[in-house]
Amino acid sequence: MIDFSHTGEHIHYVTNFQDLVSTPFSGAINAIGWTRKLPGDFSEIVNKVALSGNITVIEQAELYELQLSKQGQLAREILLNDWKMLQAHGASPILNVIKYYDQDDTYPFFPTDVYSFHVDRSPIPVDTFLCTYYGESSEILPNSQGKKKVLIPEIRDELKKLYDGPAEGFESFLSEHFFDLHYQAKPDAHPISLGLGNLWRLAVDHPESQVPPCLHRAPKEKPGQNRLLMIC
Repeated sequence: MIDFSHTGEHIHYVTNFQDLVSTPFSGAINAIGWTRKLPGDFSEIVNKVALSGNITVIEQAELYELQLSKQGQLAREILLNDWKMLQAHGASPILNVIKYYDQDDTYPFFPTDVYSFHVDRSPIPVDTFLCTYYGESSEILPNSQGKKKVLIPEIRDELKKLYDGPAEGFESFLSEHFFDLHYQAKPDAHPISLGLGNLWRLAVDHPESQVPPCLHRAPKEKPGQNRLLMIC
């Protein structure tokens, strides 16, 4: 379920795919969600896929080959239809079964993995699409409720200790190591779960963007419960 009590003005909800892809981001709106209650048994697909490592990419051919119950077949039909719609829009969907993501412990005071609130960056105009069909769902955060970590004085001081180049190159150093993409939630922040089955379009940091990029993060997975996620 989505917690609607703290969604604020940065989210716009739609009821179909065409509105999802054609509604422009504007003002504070940097997340658009197509809310859906999907039929079918997605857990059956998760349980029948041959896993390889902590993240398994499912190809369409493999999805077709799975022997499924009627509810599993219904779930597969939805996945393939979402795949087809996103591809027709020009996106490149990837369907994953996720046990867990690798965590970054290179700098203990500043992890740069996907469990940290972050924004996506691209040199060209593009959006991030994602949908969680099973397991814990991703979260977003209103931009007003997060602070860029590289602007927090104590964190910035630690980063300066890592950098040994000229002062004018420090900002480039932050960008090259993706430090400037990460945010810290404020003490009174209310992260918003994107829910199961809902297909989302999130604003990305790119040169032509008219809105701030959307802050988001991967959830901590429940032990023994893998996630089924489509993302592009």
